[in-house]
Amino acid sequence: MSDVLSRLAEVLEARKSADPESSYVASLHARGLNKILEKVGEECTETLIAAKDAEHSGVTDELISETADLWFHCMVMLSNLGAGPEDVMDELARRFDLSGLEEKASRAQK
Repeated sequence: MSDVLSRLAEVLEARKSADPESSYVASLHARGLNKILEKVGEECTETLIAAKDAEHSGVTDELISETADLWFHCMVMLSNLGAGPEDVMDELARRFDLSGLEEKASRAQK
């Protein structure tokens, strides 16, 4: 599973410096972090709506599609800030043996 994220991260990194006229990712980077964050927010909202629709319909196709869009734009955001999916995977791995309550309490102490 993480192989897909790694491969996507490589493509995103390569497209950062591409021509903004020929690459959607390059056009996002050229427009700056605020535009990327706007897209993350938009995709987040669409994902939430799709989740509510899936709750009522029982069909998750749109939810999966919107979640993919959200993850994609989150990866563009991470790339823009010099981070990548491996950083997120490392953080998730660090939390793996912690209960959610313990992990949340440890963040409150920082």
